Amino acid sequence: MQRLWQQKLKLNYSKDVVDIVQFGSSVIEGKEYRDVDIAVIFHNISFKEQLDQAYEVKKQLANLINKDKEIHISQFDFYSLLNASNFAREGILFYGKSLLTGKNFAFRFGLKPVLQILYNLEKFEKKDKVRFHYLLRGKGGKYGLLRKYDGRLVKPGMIEIAPEYEDVFVTAISGVIKDFEVRKIFVAEMFGKKYKTFVTSIRRDEK
Repeated sequence: MQRLWQQKLKLNYSKDVVDIVQFGSSVIEGKEYRDVDIAVIFHNISFKEQLDQAYEVKKQLANLINKDKEIHISQFDFYSLLNASNFAREGILFYGKSLLTGKNFAFRFGLKPVLQILYNLEKFEKKDKVRFHYLLRGKGGKYGLLRKYDGRLVKPGMIEIAPEYEDVFVTAISGVIKDFEVRKIFVAEMFGKKYKTFVTSIRRDEK
């Protein structure tokens, strides 16, 4: 994990740039990565101008990453970013971190990305339930996953975490239970109320 978005970078960029976003494996805690994926989001300018300006951003960032890694840069305007054919769309919108604000890129749209993990312990023996409880809550003065990674227990059978900790939780939980569900949602707040928009759901089991 390489937290460029937390470094308060002083990058030079034009007024054509909406945001510069880090996404992909390098923003996921505990995940191996070869490249640092960066997306430069532009207002409506020509593709040639996007390429030229994105290259200038890449040169600045190249000196800031680990020497054994490389910058892989992409450029988009809002149309190409949100186009269904853009395979990087979900990675940028759900996992992306703004290098300009230090926050989730989705915040620009008034959305907060949240990962939900749903599970059912009813069929488990007591020792396995206790083991799972310790995993989440901790034991003997040691922090559990929820406190260590600022997650929260929404209700029995459901926890919510930040997207960048997906691999940490999935790997740890898989060591105790095999059948659980991972949901990706966006939370929007309007008129003092929170609204949740379903994105995707992945069922993880023994298969």
